[in-house]
Amino acid sequence: MVVDDPDLQDQQFMRQALLLAQRAESQGEVPVGAVVVLEGEIIGEGWNQPIALQDPTAHAEIVALRDAASRIGNYRLPGTTLYVTLEPCPMCAGAIVHARVARVVFAADDPKGGAAGSVFDLLPTDHRFNHSVAVKGGVLQQRATDLLKDFFRQKRSKQQGE
Repeated sequence: MVVDDPDLQDQQFMRQALLLAQRAESQGEVPVGAVVVLEGEIIGEGWNQPIALQDPTAHAEIVALRDAASRIGNYRLPGTTLYVTLEPCPMCAGAIVHARVARVVFAADDPKGGAAGSVFDLLPTDHRFNHSVAVKGGVLQQRATDLLKDFFRQKRSKQQGE
């Protein structure tokens, strides 16, 4: 069901990304999830899987972009919006630009490596690229932040117990 209100639509798709982040967490991965949306329909899904796939590039965004590209039969994804629970890193920002994603909506800022304004400005303002991406942050931010903080708190607790 497509919602007419853009803010409500952003929340709807971010909730799906949060479900995927929980899937990552259940698999022992950092809880980050992503969906790619075209014309109100999810065409790609991903969650962090670098441990499971033994692939350092298997971030939620990359997995979702690959899924979307495979489904539509094109590595370019013009007109799409990528919803992700954590601000994209520089690697993911590069993939987003190369895929020609129109818009990125993220939940939590990444103060250690975010590339959409927190540490780097690769997506919204770096005009050296031949493609620019509209960016909106903070959608369901608290839910995503709590999920990440709880994950790392539990991880530290387990490490101290060993």
